[in-house]
Parts: sequence; structure tokens; C-alpha cells
Amino acid sequence: MSEAAKPFDGQIALVTGASRGIGAATAKALAAAGAHVILTARAGKDLEATEQAIYETGGSATIAPVDLADPEGIARLAAAIARRWDALDIMVINAALLPTLTPVWQIDQRDLSRAMTLNVLATQALIAGFDGMLKKSKDARVIGVTSSVGASPRAYWGAYGATKAAFENLLDSYAQEVRAISQIRVAILDPGATRTAMRAKAYPGEDPASVKPPEVVAERMVHLLGEQFASPHRIRVNQPHEPQILTNS
Repeated sequence: MSEAAKPFDGQIALVTGASRGIGAATAKALAAAGAHVILTARAGKDLEATEQAIYETGGSATIAPVDLADPEGIARLAAAIARRWDALDIMVINAALLPTLTPVWQIDQRDLSRAMTLNVLATQALIAGFDGMLKKSKDARVIGVTSSVGASPRAYWGAYGATKAAFENLLDSYAQEVRAISQIRVAILDPGATRTAMRAKAYPGEDPASVKPPEVVAERMVHLLGEQFASPHRIRVNQPHEPQILTNS
């Protein structure tokens, strides 16, 4: 990408779950578009591969390992980032945990609790930790990566769907709270069937080549981030040959 084609030059982006899958692909795409990307995930070693790929293509990134299930860890992350940068322009909330697929009456409470902690409580903690920095940006954007089961319940997906329904509610509510008092815009993105480790866990018999790679989602997300979308906003990324679905809440 040429210098003239880097729309996010000088902007700071935070991507959670940036060590693999959609998070890693999005971080690389944002860096290619000029953003300095803060890479967050639990395992610092896994983040190094994403960082190296960004550096090799001329981008810039900072590794920030953190366990998002730890509210104090998120608070420390926010404080550390605030000490280095004045504003945060982009926050992509992508990290998520898929609990065991099982009937509702057989859901393991500990499994559900872990998923609620990462998928819901961490989302609120991220918003609380970075709200001040987002409000300092001239064009702040928050993108939450969801799942279709958050809005459309499906048998055996009740645990994950419940966490994503709560996730979407938090983001939608935040969008409505800040749209009249700040430059923050919020979108909820459903990536659709995508070739990730989480997808393979849920559909072990599926041919990975039958679904789109995470780079397709990353490309669409970066394109969305460059648009003046209404807030709140929702989008589903379908297979490349299918029409994309856009909605404004």
C-alpha cells in the first residue's frame, strides 16, 4: 500500500485477540493502512508473530500481553497506553471464548462463567478503561466482533449466544450514550463463517477451505473503519460471492 493509500496514518488502534485468526488479520490490515497497532492477547509469544509480520511489511505495532479475564489487567493496560498516547482512535474488541456446545440444561456453570467474564465483563472493562482516550480522538471508532447466535438463538449454542447477546447490548447502549457528546462511533460486526480456530472447534468435520479466510473479514473491517457509518451500526460479512448485509440500529 502506497503512502497516499494509508488512511489511518498517525492513528492509534487497539486490537484484542490479535495473536491469531480475525484479530491478527485485522491488526495486520490496520497497520498496512497506516495505524500504529497495539496488539493484545494473553500469550506474548503468539503476539510476536503478528508483530513480526507487521514490521516485515513496513508497519508499526506494540505488543501488550494481558489476560482480559482480569479486570485489573485491563485497567493496567489502559493506564500504560494512556501514559504513552493521548488518544485512542480505534478499538477492535475481538477476543472471545467459545464455551462447550451443549443443551441449556447441561451447561456447565464454570464454563459459562469463564465465557461471560471474557465476552461480557471484559468488554465493559475495556469501554470503561478507554472511554476517556476515545473521547479525545477526533474520529474514534469501536468495533465489536459478534456472532449470529447473539441475535438468533440456536440449539446447543445457548451459552455462547447468551454472552454475545449481552456483548451486543453493551456496545449498542454505549453507542447511544456517547453519540451526542463525543466523536465516538460504534459498530457491531458479525464475521459470518470464517476459517478460525474457534470455527474448527465448533465444526470439527468442516473443510476449512469451504469458508472464507480471516483476511476477508479484516479487509471489510478496515473498509468500514474508513467510512462515516452511523452509530450504532451493524454489519455481517458473508462469503465473498454473497451480498453484504448492513443495518443501522
